[in-house]
Amino acid sequence: MEKWLRNGFHIIHICTEMDPLVSIGSLASYVTGLSGALQRKGHLVEVILPKYACMNLDGVQGLREIKAECYSYFNGQLHANKIWIGVVSGIGVTFIQPLHYSSFFNRESVYGYSDDFERFTYFSRASLDYIVKSRKQPDVLHIHNWETAIVGPLFWDIFVKQGLEGTRILLSCHNLNSLCLEHPDKLALCGLDPARLHRPDRLQDNTKTHLVNILKGGVVYSNKVVIVSSMHSKGRIIRSLSHGLESTLAIHQDKLLVAPCGFDSSTWDPSNDKFLTENYCAEDMKGKTVCKVTLQQQLGLSKDASTIVVGCIFSDVSDVFLENLKAVVRGAKMRGIQFVFTGTNKLPSASRALVSFQEELKDGIVIFVDSYDDALLHLIFSGSDIILCHSFHDPLLQVPLKALKYGAAPIAVTSSDIEFRHFAEFDHESTRFSRFISSTFGNISLSQALEEIKNNPLSWKRKIKDAMLQDFSWDADCNDIHISAYTAIKNL
Repeated sequence: MEKWLRNGFHIIHICTEMDPLVSIGSLASYVTGLSGALQRKGHLVEVILPKYACMNLDGVQGLREIKAECYSYFNGQLHANKIWIGVVSGIGVTFIQPLHYSSFFNRESVYGYSDDFERFTYFSRASLDYIVKSRKQPDVLHIHNWETAIVGPLFWDIFVKQGLEGTRILLSCHNLNSLCLEHPDKLALCGLDPARLHRPDRLQDNTKTHLVNILKGGVVYSNKVVIVSSMHSKGRIIRSLSHGLESTLAIHQDKLLVAPCGFDSSTWDPSNDKFLTENYCAEDMKGKTVCKVTLQQQLGLSKDASTIVVGCIFSDVSDVFLENLKAVVRGAKMRGIQFVFTGTNKLPSASRALVSFQEELKDGIVIFVDSYDDALLHLIFSGSDIILCHSFHDPLLQVPLKALKYGAAPIAVTSSDIEFRHFAEFDHESTRFSRFISSTFGNISLSQALEEIKNNPLSWKRKIKDAMLQDFSWDADCNDIHISAYTAIKNL
């Protein structure tokens, strides 16, 4: 441990998801991806999670129970917890298992229960009690979304003087629409003083003033707040996407940062992708042609490397999206374009919504893949010239990021030209990915892309090559922004 701390930060994530153990939303890949990137830069990263009954522990190396007793405060008493430790993707992970409140995490699902506040408040307090008990002195406690935002007020009101004077707090928010509003008296469950916190400048909700807003408390009590969004600018988040927190974010805007999602470049890289017929890179694209022919052959399409293949991996399905998609496909079918559509194993509802869509469009040049296949998914990215996206903001499946890496142009299906022009106006406060996508593929429809491929093939190839050379992995912009944030709060 001394080796790490001489040269970098000691960061502890207190969170509710981590890939591949428990993955509900984009938080899971963010925690694992960012943690791995930070460790590759020489920082020490640990993760604390609840020990859910529904989690997949196959990815944990050396899982074992710590024999030492660990008690945490809740509802007026100290309660015993089992502590488990292991390693996931090279990252040290601690699991907290309540004994008296064993039902909190012994359930089929992670979220969606009437006592979610109690469940995650118990976990947040237990995490801090464990950190103090184990005499850890991290530089940064990195907390996430409303579920562990209560760590902020707990830290500053109770724990900072228990050997954590040098520790600072960073909150990341993946969805400002996911709030937790509770009666102030419930704050006493974890040892907080409701009267002290139910104030406009602390946890009092801006609209429902008789309630406390837990995410607001995280914003107020954190030293830095990172909004995880690949496309939205800081100004737009405050003005339009704050879901009742606009005044709070405006007051605290100096500590607000926007960071993009990254993606796993060890799994998604055409130069060493084990699923591809032939690997390729920006400097040598011959393998992409081979992959296209393999894809055509595998799906029963006519084999012709000169035919444009358009892939579409569904990250979400709505009626508006399907109507837009129908119009796009009908317009392009006349040009002899081949289409490949697939959903993912994480979104079975996408398959159900596509039934009538399939019946309307399916023919010899429009293929629907109903079953999820990891190898085929990689082949679709590598064999496609264009990938249709529901949105460029896709933190869960990261389709646009993967498309760029595999030499396929990401084209947004939804009508969002105005939105992207808005992004371009705020280049100085948006992410590098947002600026790049806005200047290359942000305002291009599928028909315009097809025209450019036909009329300006050399220019199009240069654009694709430039996109492939960009680094939007976890090691790039996302990592740099977080290291800057950690550095800034350590200097406070």
